[in-house]
Amino acid sequence: MTTSRPPTDLVPADVPAGQLTHNMLNGVTDGIWRTRRDGRSAVLKLLTPPGRPGPAHWAGSEEPGHWNYWRREVEAYRSGLAAAAYADAGLAAPTALAVDDRPDGSVALWLPEVAGRPGVACTPADLGEVAVRLGAGHARWLGDPEARELAAGGRPPEWLARDWLRDYTLSRPVAAPVPWEHPVAVAAWPRSLRDALRVLWERRHDVLAATDRLPRTLCHHDCWPMNLVFAADGPVLLDWSGVGPGPVGEDAANLVLDTFLDGLVDVALLDEVAATVPDRYAEGLHGAVAPGEVARAVRLTGAAKYFWLAPMMLGRLGRSAISGTYDARGEAEMMAGRRPVLELLARWAAEAWD
Repeated sequence: MTTSRPPTDLVPADVPAGQLTHNMLNGVTDGIWRTRRDGRSAVLKLLTPPGRPGPAHWAGSEEPGHWNYWRREVEAYRSGLAAAAYADAGLAAPTALAVDDRPDGSVALWLPEVAGRPGVACTPADLGEVAVRLGAGHARWLGDPEARELAAGGRPPEWLARDWLRDYTLSRPVAAPVPWEHPVAVAAWPRSLRDALRVLWERRHDVLAATDRLPRTLCHHDCWPMNLVFAADGPVLLDWSGVGPGPVGEDAANLVLDTFLDGLVDVALLDEVAATVPDRYAEGLHGAVAPGEVARAVRLTGAAKYFWLAPMMLGRLGRSAISGTYDARGEAEMMAGRRPVLELLARWAAEAWD
């Protein structure tokens, strides 16, 4: 359970501390607060080793290459990789104010509060600007990022996510058999959509194998509005807990799809964002990958990132909530609100295979 206030050894009781919205299911994060440190506005993120109660598919790991290695974000900030990864492309990250190892084994990560417009207030043009900078950042790391000098000695740090896309997606809890003909699903989604999503689910291993053949780069792995702030001098990308090698296109695909999945941004903007982001991303890559291959990579990695979503949603129908993280909508509203995004996902999967 996430505490309502940080421990008093970190933030005294007389110092303001307001809890920020975050994924409370993730066993790595014990809380995130807006508070103060050394007389300035700051964000405190308290990270905990494995063992914190929570669902198994959000459990942290002691294994450095695991998709949810509990210390990865600490190491990304402490090493300077977060700040440097895409800095040359104009996509910034905060520089840590402090990293405090606590006696109980947890780590307090202190970051400056980034002033600016929150990511959920984005426009399609904003996301296009993120995409072009992301493409330029990815161009720097094209090839095998493990062969790049990611660490001072010329060897990549072991704490980079080993195979984040595969490990994360295959860890999502999908119960068998998937109830594709559940009455709520039949009422909310047409047969053509359910059939397309079923095919995607059944071909998930083929989809992942196809992403292995794409050019590889250094991915953030969680690029979406909740991890963006539009500051006066450009966008700032937060939460580096998943950083590691991955296929080109993956971060751009997630920027399109995950912007709308939780109902935080008006889904009426989906078509414009889906047209803008891949084009601007290809522009940022500046010919390092052929435009046609970029377009296919975005579609294919989007399919790989979310082949599990519809099956998991259907398996949870009838429960008190079918999403335990950011999406506060009821069952019927969520099914309807996610339909356009899932229709785009199905089209992307079909086009990538064609």
